[in-house]
Amino acid sequence: MGNIICVEHIDIPELDLYVGNKEVHLLRFYEPEPGIFIAESRNVIEIALKKGFEPLSVVCTQRFIGDEILDRMGDIPIYVVDPEKAKKHFGYVLTGGILAAMRRKPNPKLSEVIGGARRIVVLEDVENPTNVGAVFRSAAAFGFDGVVLSPSSVDPFYRRAMRVSVGNALNIPWTFFGRNRREWEETGVESLKEAGFLTVALALRKDNVCINDPGLKTADKVALFLGNEGKGLLDQTIDKCDKVARIPMMNGVDSLNVSVAAALAMWELREKKVE
Repeated sequence: MGNIICVEHIDIPELDLYVGNKEVHLLRFYEPEPGIFIAESRNVIEIALKKGFEPLSVVCTQRFIGDEILDRMGDIPIYVVDPEKAKKHFGYVLTGGILAAMRRKPNPKLSEVIGGARRIVVLEDVENPTNVGAVFRSAAAFGFDGVVLSPSSVDPFYRRAMRVSVGNALNIPWTFFGRNRREWEETGVESLKEAGFLTVALALRKDNVCINDPGLKTADKVALFLGNEGKGLLDQTIDKCDKVARIPMMNGVDSLNVSVAAALAMWELREKKVE
């Protein structure tokens, strides 16, 4: 087990990583090397360890002393805090009583994410961490193989995204496409077409097909495109995709939250029957 430190005063420099919303700071902590992410709850930490991520420190409540998961983290600082004091200083409740700061790995290349994949989700400018996390959870549930994000989409390892994904942002291979928006707009769709994917834009167009269309469901490889929470997919992205699909709705409703739409579409386009 690591070095156990019982903390009386939460506002110490060693715990600064855990305070407030410092996503960009954590992302760039070791720049140009990959930075840090915060794993919340024992289950998420368990997944991160299995995936080979390096723990840097732990914050936990007294009830975790003696838990075998601490033994698996090596010789790192383990800060034991009072949950009420932690809530007051950190600004949030300790999820499940334990947090860990973990070292990121380099993002995989696109070829590593889509190589061998048959069903992937593509997120264009999806900015809400809750939505991104929910998409990852659905992708795992419905057997999708990977997620590709435009450079303007939120990072799946941001704390809220990771929390909502219940650790599945660690399980599903993902990467950002390109270094900037121009590269995304010019070659994003084409790159997936060249890799053999049927590119399907989920959008409101008169020329669309229903999401349960047999031609979509039986395609060998499918890349499902979803867009920004307010504006949807870019027009040029929709124009470049092979197919435009819709989710049928009633009572005058013409749109859904992007994570809800993603879940419904992934269910329809899943490769195998989900039991």
